[in-house]
Amino acid sequence: MHQHLATPSSPYARSTKLHSGTRPRPMGFGVALGLGLVLGVLGGTGAFAATLDSSAGPLEVTPVVTGLDEPWALAFLPDGHVLVTERAGRLLLVADGEAQPITGGPEVFDNGQGGLLDVMVPRDFAQSREVWLSFSAPVDGGGATAVGKGRLSEDGRTLEGFTTLYQGDGMRGGRHFGSRLVEANDGTVFLTTGDRGTGPDGLEAQDPMRVEGKVIHLNRDGSPATTLPGHRPGVYSLGHRNAQGATLDADGNLWLVEHGAQGGDELNRVESGRNYGWPVISYGENYGGGRIGDGTAREGMEQPLHYWDPSIAPSGLMIYQGELFPDWQGDVFTGSLNTNFISRLEPGADYAEERIEGDQTGRVRDIVEAPDGSIWFLSVLDGAAYRLTPGG
Repeated sequence: MHQHLATPSSPYARSTKLHSGTRPRPMGFGVALGLGLVLGVLGGTGAFAATLDSSAGPLEVTPVVTGLDEPWALAFLPDGHVLVTERAGRLLLVADGEAQPITGGPEVFDNGQGGLLDVMVPRDFAQSREVWLSFSAPVDGGGATAVGKGRLSEDGRTLEGFTTLYQGDGMRGGRHFGSRLVEANDGTVFLTTGDRGTGPDGLEAQDPMRVEGKVIHLNRDGSPATTLPGHRPGVYSLGHRNAQGATLDADGNLWLVEHGAQGGDELNRVESGRNYGWPVISYGENYGGGRIGDGTAREGMEQPLHYWDPSIAPSGLMIYQGELFPDWQGDVFTGSLNTNFISRLEPGADYAEERIEGDQTGRVRDIVEAPDGSIWFLSVLDGAAYRLTPGG
């Protein structure tokens, strides 16, 4: 396990308060999408590109789409076109220099952190044309983390036959939905759920019969892919606070990043039936001070591979496997929602951290590896999707 600890004199010792300001946005040609929203879709490699410094040399950062409203996730189709979710409920297809809305998605509980959240394109998309979405669903009692799928029409304009496959229990408020989706190597699907803000006073994340604060494991029809004794069907692991990044490594292992409270954000490699501690153990503390639970360790509960103190509010997760950045193969990348950078962790060096930052890395919500090995990320502050490639 490795910790990143910022000292008061460190450039990383910043307030954990979320930024609410905006920056001037890169300009592209406008694409009208109705409801008053106009996107800029940038064409041409290097258009409006800037440069960021990194251990791999200069990085060219190019805006691909601007004018997004609270973007939450992006995913690539096999033809290189891109799907983007906006939290208020819009699903977009970016293709051939145009961005268009996709109709037919779910009704969402657009409250606080809830709304339309992750998007996942299964490996068999060329045959199935399935698109999976996670979202907060409006239900009796408030909102619930949910996942469903539909078939993308041939013209890319409609999600046909969208069906909710799995839905948690309704709770009041708009906090901690989790909601990252990952396809396992065997074609089953993992869904993260947040604790819905119940901890540290409540123990819902520790209750194996509840869905809050869990990883849920589903078959493609939405039925449970994992059933553990004494656990609600589908519960794969427990003791998570709010996992907003999830991915597989080269061996097919599931990794998560999850938010701590005041400090204690975690990187975990998740295994079936394991307990990851929240809110019994944590490397953070209560807001305003005070120990959470039993402290940092307890028998039968897993330790993180890495944790952050102060918090960075990690979101999105990628383990790089591409060829454009050979020195970074196997490294772990996540975005920061409260300190405006991309974190690169090196597992072979005790998770030593590099922070890649610039004007474009404001509240990085998602980060993914593109089919060509470039790195794409979403900036909430800029309302933009950016592409990282090696600089000249």
